[in-house]
Amino acid sequence: MTPRPFIAVATATLALALSACGFQLRSALTLPPDLGPVRVVSVDRYSPLAESLAQALTRAGAVPATADTESAAVLDLMSERWGDTPVALDQLGRAQEYSLRYAVIFELRKADGSPLVPRQTVELSRDYVSNPVTSLGTEGERETLQREMRREMSASVLRRIDAVVKKVDGSAAAPSAQGEPPIATDAAQAAMEAAGSAAPQAPAKIEPAPPKPPR
Repeated sequence: MTPRPFIAVATATLALALSACGFQLRSALTLPPDLGPVRVVSVDRYSPLAESLAQALTRAGAVPATADTESAAVLDLMSERWGDTPVALDQLGRAQEYSLRYAVIFELRKADGSPLVPRQTVELSRDYVSNPVTSLGTEGERETLQREMRREMSASVLRRIDAVVKKVDGSAAAPSAQGEPPIATDAAQAAMEAAGSAAPQAPAKIEPAPPKPPR
C-alpha cells in the first residue's frame, strides 16, 4: 500500500471513530424541563451546523419548533466564519501549510426572549497541507476537515449549553429556607458539617458526695 492511500484510509477511520464514540454528545445533554419548543436559526439559511444542532437537541428531548409555533426558545447562531491562514512557506515563499479556522457566535434564548445561555464565541483551528504546485487532493482534504470541524463545533456548542443549564439547575436546587445550609452531597462532608454546626454542650455538673457518718 502506498503512503497516500494509507493516509486516506487512516483519515476515514479516524472520522468514523469520532462519530462512533458519541462525539456529538448524543445522551449527555441536559435541558430544562420547561424549555418548551426550540428553534435553531443561523445567518446561513442552509447551515449544516444549524441542522446538526437541531437534530442533537431533538435527540436530547427538545421539541422542535414548527412554522406554526408562536412561542419558542431560540438557539441563535449569530455568526459562522471560516478562514485560512498560511503557517508554512516553501523555499520560493509559497504557502504549503494552512491553518483552517472556524468561529461561531451563538446564544440560547428562552421563549420570553431572556438569555438562558449568554452570547459567547467558540473558535476551532486545524492545520492542513496544501501543495503549492497542484491543488489536486487539497480541496478534498479541506472539505473532510471542514466536516470534522463542524461535528466538533456542534459538540462544543452543546457542551456550553449543558454546562450552563447544569449550573442554573444546581443554583435552583438550593434550599428555600433562609439561613438553611445547602445539603451536602458527600456523606463525609455532611458528617463534618454536622459535627461543626452542633452547639457545644455545657459540661455536666458533678455533685459532691455526702460526708460519711462517724463510726
